[in-house]
Amino acid sequence: MARPQRDDELELAVDALAFGGLGVSRSDGFVIFSTDTVPGDRVRVRVRKSRRRFAEAELIEVIEPSPDRITPPCQYVPACGGCRLQHIDYGATLVAKREHIVDHLERIGHLNGIEVRPVDPAVAQFGYRNKMEYSAAPGPGGELRLGFHRRGRWDEVVNVDPCLLATASGNAARDTVRDWAVAHDVAPYDQRAQRGMLRHVVVREGIGTNELLVTVVTAPGADGVVEHLIAPMRAGHPNLVGLLHGVNDGVSEVTQGLPTRCLWGRDYFYEEVLGMRLALSAQSFFQTNTQMTGHLYNRVAEAAGLDGTQVVYDLFCGVGSIGITLAARARQVIGVEIVPEAAADAQRNAEANGVADYRVLTGDVGRVIKEQRDTLPKADVAIIDPPRGGLSGRAIRRVLELEPEVLIYVSCHPATFADNAARFVAAGYVLEYVQPVDMFPNTPHVEAVARFVRDEAAVAQARADADAAAAAKGR
Repeated sequence: MARPQRDDELELAVDALAFGGLGVSRSDGFVIFSTDTVPGDRVRVRVRKSRRRFAEAELIEVIEPSPDRITPPCQYVPACGGCRLQHIDYGATLVAKREHIVDHLERIGHLNGIEVRPVDPAVAQFGYRNKMEYSAAPGPGGELRLGFHRRGRWDEVVNVDPCLLATASGNAARDTVRDWAVAHDVAPYDQRAQRGMLRHVVVREGIGTNELLVTVVTAPGADGVVEHLIAPMRAGHPNLVGLLHGVNDGVSEVTQGLPTRCLWGRDYFYEEVLGMRLALSAQSFFQTNTQMTGHLYNRVAEAAGLDGTQVVYDLFCGVGSIGITLAARARQVIGVEIVPEAAADAQRNAEANGVADYRVLTGDVGRVIKEQRDTLPKADVAIIDPPRGGLSGRAIRRVLELEPEVLIYVSCHPATFADNAARFVAAGYVLEYVQPVDMFPNTPHVEAVARFVRDEAAVAQARADADAAAAAKGR
């Protein structure tokens, strides 16, 4: 087979699912990634991009469907870029997510034979998200579209009503904002022309408390008209606890870090997980699937082997949710968080829940551990829940300086986890197992809890090798 060129039509058998949701086909050394396909499909595709060793293609026709192909329940598939796996049987997506973790560990981390357990399935496949960020954009006639970006487009939005991943309350809140914008001629923001007013709507909910917090993000100049949103939001949503207005005067489509004021109510809401009541501000990070969050934290506790005697470090602790929910099973919990507001939330949450042996250090993980190393208690367990980008080399070195007997890594991205896991193994830790948890049904994303244990002999050998390498370099 010659290298496929743009607009070539190919008939292919799909044999795997790549991380990100694309089907994978192989022919004469070429890999073809295709949209909306399922392992086991026989399909006709059209090539859109051709590289030296792989091509990207779009689906034209399903010639013979896979046994795992299903009809997506959402009317906006495949136009909407929000979901990528609705056309695949749920059980098959769980198998694929586990395979993605294994593949990344082997290919990126060069870690073979690791026990990667079957994925824990989600309680619900739809209606599970406690946070939704909707984008606004004009349609062909200038009408308001409020939903998600069309797949592959940064300037076009698919109008959604409803979104099946959102709750009924969340969908209703979005629709109230839509009705207000139409009634008051609040123009959607045109990203190409860089004009218009309404840019985003962020809906956050406490699933365990039924509290609703809504943020409307506009371009400058909407201070007066957003006041007219207070009445319909209060009338239509008895569970509303706060309505916020953020202003974005830049080009980037962001909802975080903007000047924000409280139009009505408060700028935080409460959520409940494993019997703990947590205050979450509009800007704070929290797992988007509350139903599965308690399950995830139980998996963390199980991996940590907590029996009430350990000092636990909760690194990248955010609002403290992991450490606080596990505190009753530990002797002491020390959280580290770089965002001052989140660190303050964590301390308040600990106090509000009567968690006495809890302390939060504010600052970068690597810097805090280095500066306070001599005054910090010895770590028995370190729990790491980093951003998608994983840990930097410096942060890994600082974690290693804590010398925890057990290291628990909560991963939301297989590639960065595999890289970090290899570094911990090279430093003398043994990766005992990985337990995936499906926090994000119908999307390619997967959470995982990994347990590492310290091997003193391997640590000593790693240090000896590092010293020898340094000496050789200095000669």
